[in-house]
Amino acid sequence: MYAMLLHAPGTPLVYTRLPDRLPSDDQVLIEVGACGVCRTDLHVVDGELAHPHLPLIPGHEIVGRITALGRGVSGLSLGQRVGVPWLGLTCGACRYCLAGRENLCDQPGFTGYTLDGGFATAAIAHQRYVFPLGERGSDESLAPLLCAGLIGWRALNIAGPAKRLGLYGFGAAAHIIIQVAIGQGREVFAFTRPGDLAACTFARQLGAIWAGGSDEPGPEPLDAAIIFAPVGALVPVALGAVRKGGRVVCAGIHMSDIPSFPYRLLWEERSLLSVANLTREDGVTFLQHAASMDIATHTRPYPLQQANQALDDLRNGKLQGAAVLIP
Repeated sequence: MYAMLLHAPGTPLVYTRLPDRLPSDDQVLIEVGACGVCRTDLHVVDGELAHPHLPLIPGHEIVGRITALGRGVSGLSLGQRVGVPWLGLTCGACRYCLAGRENLCDQPGFTGYTLDGGFATAAIAHQRYVFPLGERGSDESLAPLLCAGLIGWRALNIAGPAKRLGLYGFGAAAHIIIQVAIGQGREVFAFTRPGDLAACTFARQLGAIWAGGSDEPGPEPLDAAIIFAPVGALVPVALGAVRKGGRVVCAGIHMSDIPSFPYRLLWEERSLLSVANLTREDGVTFLQHAASMDIATHTRPYPLQQANQALDDLRNGKLQGAAVLIP
């Protein structure tokens, strides 16, 4: 097998030939057809998420076909097309797992961070966090659903039944979840990087009723806002944009420090919440929902060997939609 290996945070990935791997008990081996490039991958590679397993194969938006089954695997079959997300392993025994909140597991494993991921020609995954995808859509188009879509879905549900929804940061997750939100009858307001006219145009094309820079006030108070950009300074901005009783949801796994802000922005029963990982139920429900809605992802493909270029383009805001590696 071949993979893009991270040897130390802050250094480029290295294209490497590795020995072929076999699945252990309750694992499957997957021939990777596509792997999305997520902002969390960027946080791992840049060293903003501490203590990755090194050397590491990043990547946690994996789409491929099962080529081998470990002992004890059930409900999956050879040749089946599946997806693998960020949360790759849970203990099943802590208070959170037993309560159906495995996204908060005390001993989790994360694909492309503490477990090897999908920037490779093959990947191994635990059967519990392998989701059947069916045959509709290309591997490339489905890959962003495995994290950008899933985290966006969980954030949207936590935001509650907001009629007027603000999205701060219009990247891979926002371009997927705006389609879901509009399908649910919501009005979406897109807040992009200041001066990013292309992102504003893209948001309007996808149905946003207003799009502007995050330094601009929206045209009317929001019922809820989701912050996808990893920028802590957007928290007080979003709190100031939601109505009394409104919610602000921080959807990233990493965010720069949140600056101090006056209590009046939180007062009047506004809520500030965060999203952590996903549950298996999130995966099953969202992927079924995405298939029924025929969600269109906007992707830019890169050969596996150009993973560093894809990460750099993401880092510098050169993407609309999502980058996807094709082995």
